[in-house]
Amino acid sequence: MNVLYKFGWYFLIIAMIGDIAVSFILPLFYSGYSPMKMSISALGNPKSPVRIPFNLWMLIEGVLFLLALPVLYRNYIQHSHLNTWLLIVFVAIFAVGACIFTCFFSVNESKEVVTLASKIHGAGSTIGFMLFLFVSLIAAILSFKCGEGANGIICIVSFVISLFFFVLFVMSDKEEFKNTFINNEGLWQRLNLVFMYLPLVVIAFEKIFRIK
Repeated sequence: MNVLYKFGWYFLIIAMIGDIAVSFILPLFYSGYSPMKMSISALGNPKSPVRIPFNLWMLIEGVLFLLALPVLYRNYIQHSHLNTWLLIVFVAIFAVGACIFTCFFSVNESKEVVTLASKIHGAGSTIGFMLFLFVSLIAAILSFKCGEGANGIICIVSFVISLFFFVLFVMSDKEEFKNTFINNEGLWQRLNLVFMYLPLVVIAFEKIFRIK
């Protein structure tokens, strides 16, 4: 457990920054894939030339999030049991539903093709993303309770921005927005991830440098 306490913040940073990096790097090796138009999960579809590294990364990312849970627990439990457990549960569900499930249950190249695997992926990813969206708010509450007002403000601002991009992400799949700028599913999903992750990245870096 001491190892997880020592490296937990590093695991968290690698998982989040790595996720953003992978979502921009792998499309370079996938001809016909549009980061603006296509979801990140499409990188792992059965016909994708980068499905193996993508699916492997999603497994690693999920495990990294799970390995970071002990350090989150130890850092916040003394300030609020309820909010700490909500934080732990939300991050854990995201790690399993939106990351590890993605490794084993992929979407198809076309949304019109629906399989059991794509249904499982859709359910896990949707629940995981929706819960992780509120991690910023929980982190804000915990930050204020810890006397870390600056982090609390960053968390709240990030939540508002990520919610905005999440709404655009959901709207982009609607038929009425098909021929508008809103129809950029991949762009909104990536921007949503950036601001969902930002609060924990900031907190993790602060904890690492404070420890040193």
